[in-house]
Amino acid sequence: MDLHIASYNIHKGFSYFNRRMVIHELRDRLRAVNPDIVFLQEVQGEHAAHAHRFHNWPDEPQYEFLADTVWPEFAYGRNAVYDHGHHGNAILSRFPIVAADNQDISTHPFESRGLLHCELRIPRKRISVHCVCVHFGLAERGRRQQVHALIQRLLEMVPDDAPLIIAGDFNDWRNRAGRALAAELGVNEVFRDHRGRPARSFPSRLPILRLDRIYVRGFNINHAEVHHGHAWSRISDHAMLSARLAMG
Repeated sequence: MDLHIASYNIHKGFSYFNRRMVIHELRDRLRAVNPDIVFLQEVQGEHAAHAHRFHNWPDEPQYEFLADTVWPEFAYGRNAVYDHGHHGNAILSRFPIVAADNQDISTHPFESRGLLHCELRIPRKRISVHCVCVHFGLAERGRRQQVHALIQRLLEMVPDDAPLIIAGDFNDWRNRAGRALAAELGVNEVFRDHRGRPARSFPSRLPILRLDRIYVRGFNINHAEVHHGHAWSRISDHAMLSARLAMG
């Protein structure tokens, strides 16, 4: 059985430099790629000011609006909370989500970060896949602590032989997280395995920095793709990553 997955920092539904509200275009793009599981970062759960300012701002939270009828299962992890709303990570899935938990991994009060851990049931295979959506901080010292928190959680809560997918915005341009994750959890980074190096994903118009990652365990990697260029740069500052996986 193959799984098609995608990871995307959606910039709270706004274009580069917040020039336009693009959540409707973003939903169309996601549907066109048509992954089975979507790992999203910077998802707006609520924003009262935007809802008042934009006439076509969705009535429901962005993760529900994006999931709509295509991804019947979704989970949201609220990370940053402010007077007019909140945002965080989300996972959309075609498969049942049987458990979900959001862990606060913030390392200082001015940069709220979290990891959203979901257990998905694959009915045809009668197995569970553990999926973790992450958004790490900008400071390297903080990222080291966040990588350690991720590793500790998965060592404690996920069986060693369980299929595992970790995806998101790692802000890890030096690729230091990958070595620790591989050593402790036995995961492979899909672009390194498939193309030799992690993907360039930022900025989306002409990617230079390797900020986003997809790590897997228990899968063979059939294909990996970076979705970037002019059309994609109109809807986020990050490129979207996708991969086709086969259960090993």
